[in-house]
Formats: sequence, structure tokens, C-alpha cells
Amino acid sequence: MDIATEEFSHLEIVGATIQMLLTGVNGELKNAADNEEIMKMLDGKGAKEDFIHRALFNPQFCVLSGGGPMVTDSNGVPWTGAYVNANSDLTVDLRSNIAAESRAKIVYEYLLQFTDDEYVKDTLRFLMTREITHFQQFEAALDTIQPNFPPDILQGDPRYSHLYFNMSQGEDTYGPWNDGLSSRLGEKWQDIKDPVEAVKKSGGLQNLEDTTGTSRTIESVQDMNKDLSKIRSAEINDANPKKDMQWSDYPDDINGQCDEVIPQEKYPLV
Repeated sequence: MDIATEEFSHLEIVGATIQMLLTGVNGELKNAADNEEIMKMLDGKGAKEDFIHRALFNPQFCVLSGGGPMVTDSNGVPWTGAYVNANSDLTVDLRSNIAAESRAKIVYEYLLQFTDDEYVKDTLRFLMTREITHFQQFEAALDTIQPNFPPDILQGDPRYSHLYFNMSQGEDTYGPWNDGLSSRLGEKWQDIKDPVEAVKKSGGLQNLEDTTGTSRTIESVQDMNKDLSKIRSAEINDANPKKDMQWSDYPDDINGQCDEVIPQEKYPLV
């Protein structure tokens, strides 16, 4: 919540910066519109004023916001809840936050190349630096959750987790992403040089002959799934001081009606 609160303050900083940079723009736009050739084609003051009004409310000229920033993207599309990415697994959300901080950092770095205003540069450098700080905080928080790979509970199928499908044409490139041991599971990468033939030969990868490269088995993975599921359930239960607490304080049996079983034939399914 501390980082979220700070991000709201960043919105205020960005909004105040935009507001100061746009001071006097309305008048300049009106003067520019009056001098445009199209104005000579518009008959009367009313037609000109209407044209100016429409131009100012176009996303490209949207500066009439009561002196504050508009909550839109660069194309004038309003912010919506569609921008929020949240999952049931905390490790997934933390990784998403780390990625968001990375994107924000590089955006500020790009913006620094488009201004000569030293005060604006100071503002952008401050905001960019805080993205680096938040990146480290989210990364540290992720490290406190162990194990945190793969995300959530279920493990990957050991038949496919270490396969590298060589789908390139021309010169092949190899590195730690497809050669040697995988970074997290420690499995040896298996180079499938002809993926099409491998799929045909194995019946859609269901009957792989070569299972070398990993010590994991389907049975061991299932055992890990059960063990990790128990650990996660215990963590959730321990985090709730009132394990029997419901979503409300109402008793389960209100006037003796909640426990009543209503026969299906009374309200048949349609």
C-alpha cells in the first residue's frame, strides 16, 4: 500500500507538470486557428468558434480539463479497469509489478530525450529513479515467497519442460536459454532439431522415446503438487485469525431459515 500511495503522488506530479507546461496553450491554439487558411473558408464568428471548440476537444488538442490532467492515454482513450492485471497468486502479481516498473522506467528515460527544460528533467529523473526503487522492492518481496517458481502450485509436465523446439531457418543460435541446464529447474535442454518430425514420430508428443535431461517424473510432480497445495492452504488459514469468519457477521441460521433445504421439485431447473 505504501508503494501504491506513492504512485498516486506520482500522478499528481505528472499532472502538475503538464498543467504548468500547458499554461497559455488555449490562447495560442485560438490564435493559430484564426490564422489557418481553413478559417478563411468559415463564414462568420460563430462558425470559427465552433471549429475551435471541436479542435480543443479532439484528443490531439485536449487541454480543456479544468486546469488538470485528463485521465486518458496519448490517444485520448479514457482509463478503465481493463488496465488492471490481478491474479489469485501473489507471485504472479509481483512479477507483473516488476514488469510494469521496468516499462515505466524506460518511458521516463525516453522522455528525458525530448526536453531541454532542466526542471522537467529533474522531475523525470526523480520519477525514473523511484521506478528503480520499486523494482527492487517488488523483487525483494518476491524472493521472500519460497518456492515461487513455477507460479502458483502446479508443477510443469516433466516430458515437455526442458524441450527446445528449433524452428529457425538458417544459422542456429545457442545460449543458456536452449543449451546446458535450465535456470530454475536445472534440467538439461533437449534440442529438437526437427519439431515436425518429432511430433509425428511421438504421436503428438504423447509417446516421447527420449526422456533424458530431467530427474523429475509424472509421479514425483503429482506428489509435489499435493505437498505444495497443503503448504499454501496452511498459509492462507494461518493468515486468517478467525478461520470460521464468514463474509458478514450474520449467523449461519437466520430465524432458522438458512439451513432449510428447499426441494428441487418446488423450484425445478429450467
